[in-house]
Amino acid sequence: MHTTNVAVPLEGNESVSGVITMPDESTAPNRTGIILAHGAANDMHNALIVYLAHGLADKGFINLRFNFLYKERGRNTPDAQKKLEHTWQQVYHFFKDQCGHQLDTIIAAGKSMGGRVASQMVSENQLPVSRLVFLGYPLHPPGKKHQLRDAHLYQIDIPMFFFAGSRDPFCDLALLEDVTGKLSAVWSVDIIKDGNHSFQIPKATDTEQQAIYAHILNTMAKWIDTDLPGK
Repeated sequence: MHTTNVAVPLEGNESVSGVITMPDESTAPNRTGIILAHGAANDMHNALIVYLAHGLADKGFINLRFNFLYKERGRNTPDAQKKLEHTWQQVYHFFKDQCGHQLDTIIAAGKSMGGRVASQMVSENQLPVSRLVFLGYPLHPPGKKHQLRDAHLYQIDIPMFFFAGSRDPFCDLALLEDVTGKLSAVWSVDIIKDGNHSFQIPKATDTEQQAIYAHILNTMAKWIDTDLPGK
């Protein structure tokens, strides 16, 4: 496994940082590439994002993780939706054209906000990825279960995988079950027992945090390698 730091150009003179993680020379690269987007409160150096990037490369998947512009500038407040979408689009095209290998398909994976924005773009045919992976989908704001962010999900026709923590205040599991039951696309859900929005578990449990990350990695990789209806 080896990494390459890149700068993804945006409109004007702006750009965002990214890291392409490649399998080592002894591993033949998979023809499926994966883009990993961070959540609102973190960046591309988030522990889970980095773990997945390295682990996916070890399994043969070329991947790119990147910063949204607000994090690139050292801010904590996320960019406006259009700027987030523009960044996602530019990252997709950069990865497709300049990763150094021919990719047959690209999968979008996102932590919270990163996955939400990708899914909204897919529902509007603005992001031509083959599958979506949600690393903690923010189905509703904490304490506001009536404000569901689900309407666009019903317009998506590519396979979707939802990783959800059982203690996630952004995703009531009963509501997630109701939403997924109404999806027209192929979907899967994996519940991380005792996990919060970032899949962190209480220190009092017997499970190591790295074991949780390994479970997510292995489950995600197996799903990517599974033939499914749709793209």
